[in-house]
Amino acid sequence: MTINTDLVGKVYGPYETQYDLNDLLAFGVGSGAAQDGKTDLDWAFEKDLKVNPVFLATIDASDKVTEDIDFGFNWDGVLHWGIDMKFHHPFVKKAGKLTTNITLTGLYDRGEGRGCLAQKTGETFDEDGNKLLTIDNWDICLYDGGFGGPKAPQDIVEMPDRAPDFEFDDHLNLNSALVFRLIGIYHHLHADWEYAKEFGYEKPFYMGLGLAGLAFRHITNQFMGRRPERMTRFKLRFTGVSYPGMDVRTQVWEMPDQSVRFRVVDANNPETILLNFALAEWQ
Repeated sequence: MTINTDLVGKVYGPYETQYDLNDLLAFGVGSGAAQDGKTDLDWAFEKDLKVNPVFLATIDASDKVTEDIDFGFNWDGVLHWGIDMKFHHPFVKKAGKLTTNITLTGLYDRGEGRGCLAQKTGETFDEDGNKLLTIDNWDICLYDGGFGGPKAPQDIVEMPDRAPDFEFDDHLNLNSALVFRLIGIYHHLHADWEYAKEFGYEKPFYMGLGLAGLAFRHITNQFMGRRPERMTRFKLRFTGVSYPGMDVRTQVWEMPDQSVRFRVVDANNPETILLNFALAEWQ
C-alpha cells in the first residue's frame, strides 16, 4: 500500500474510554507491581492505590486508534517507538470516562528498509473537562520506508556520561504480557508464539508501555514520595525487545532541577538497552 501523507493534520476521535478500578489494577500488576504479594502493593491494591498515569498512553496506542488512523501502513510491521507524556492535571480517580482526540501530526521517512515513523498527538480529558494529558505517541512502521516523505526531526535526550546514581532491579513474570489483554491490548505479538516467530521474534514479547509503567513506579517511589500526581513530563524511546521472564534494571541519573534521565536494561546483559533516551520531570 502507498503511504497517504494527505492525512497528516487530520484529527481523529473523540475516543471515549470508560475505565474502572479493574483496569487500573491490571495495569499495575502488568507493569510489575507486587510480584511477591507485598512489595509496591500500593500500585496494585485498591487500598491507597497509586494510580499509574502511564495507563493513559494505552488509549493512544490502542488497536482501535491504530486501525482508524490508517495511512497505508503494513499492520504486521507496526511497533511502538516512543512516548512523550505531558501531564496537566492529576489523574487520581479510580473510575470514570475519558475523552481523547488524536491528530496525525507527522509521517516521516527513515528510508527504504528502515521504516516510516508516525507521530500522533493526543489530548485526553476527564469527565469534568479537566485536561489530563498531552501525548506525542510515536510508531515505527518497519515495512513502509522509502515513500519520499520528510526526514524525522532530531529529538534525542542526552544521557549522562557517568555511572547511574540509582539502580532498581525488577522481573517480568512469564505471563506478564498477557495481563494487558485485560485492558484491551490485543496485538498478537504479545501472545501468539507462531505469529511472533513468523516475524523474527523468539517468542511473544512484553509490552513497551508495561516497561514504561515499571520505570515510572521506580522513579516515583524514589523521588516523588510515592505521589504519581507530581509528575509533569515522562518521555522515552523503546530501543529493544523485552520478553516475559526477563530480569530488568532501571538505571537513573539524578539532575539538579527536579528531573532525572533514565533507561531500562536487561539486568543480565546491561549492554542490551530496552528503553532509552528517557526523562522524567515533576513538581
